[in-house]
Amino acid sequence: MSPGWKAAVVQLPRVIELEPDARMALGTILGIMSDQAMSGASNRWDVERLLELEMRLGTAPGFVAADQLDDVAAVTLGIDDAALLLDGMAFTEVASADLPWIDMVRWTSDFVTAELRSHWTESEWLEMTADSP
Repeated sequence: MSPGWKAAVVQLPRVIELEPDARMALGTILGIMSDQAMSGASNRWDVERLLELEMRLGTAPGFVAADQLDDVAAVTLGIDDAALLLDGMAFTEVASADLPWIDMVRWTSDFVTAELRSHWTESEWLEMTADSP
């Protein structure tokens, strides 16, 4: 993190209990997004924001080994965090379109989308998207 770094304000925070596999899956999505952002392929994601979210999930590189994850962890996520993860999943799904396991990618994406979206009301999602640039 840069010296003047300040944690982002989480919008409409929710404390969500996540299984270790769920946290690792979300961490994988964030890793793909970070790789894209750092390679210059995409400037749509802020690397520091991605790393901050990985830290909250407990999946940041060097933060914790996969076999050291708790059974279930309470993680604070905001609707903006969920939107960021959904954007990363959509990117991954499009990038995987020609792969033989695309059906599994789509199923997983649909499942995670439903799970993440369920923590906020439809009106909160609509308000959040209306406020987006």
